[in-house]
Amino acid sequence: MHPNMLVYEPTGMLALREATNERIGANFDPSHLYWQGIDVTEAIRVLGDHDAIHHVHAKDTKVYDANARVKGVLDTTGYTEEPDRSWLFRSIGYGHDESHWKDVVSTLRMVGYEGALSIEHEDSLTSSREGLEKAVDVLDRAVFETRPGDAYWAE
Repeated sequence: MHPNMLVYEPTGMLALREATNERIGANFDPSHLYWQGIDVTEAIRVLGDHDAIHHVHAKDTKVYDANARVKGVLDTTGYTEEPDRSWLFRSIGYGHDESHWKDVVSTLRMVGYEGALSIEHEDSLTSSREGLEKAVDVLDRAVFETRPGDAYWAE
């Protein structure tokens, strides 16, 4: 799902899936949803209800409201003109805080996603190496290492 593509948001993904088959699913990249103003955890729930998340990118976006109020969210200013853009792709934790990423990881688990979180680096404000290290640092605290046990406390 990416703006300027046939499918750019969850309802479009589900419509395409309905028109084709269940093999169609999202390469869920939250960075493309953030700058559209889409609530990422809600999008996970909607697509998860249909088992339509096939892969997940771990990439963040920061929206710069002052620029967005003038240029909107479909700003096409060059990626290297950072001060003038409405939004930038950012390393995990630099668009949304660690708490948000913990919600993303938890919501993915709630809908049954068990696949990879592939870190994608397109942050023009840092090197690939440092962006990767920063993303790993945040995700290391957000991603669960174990599977839940029985809910003995609920019996």
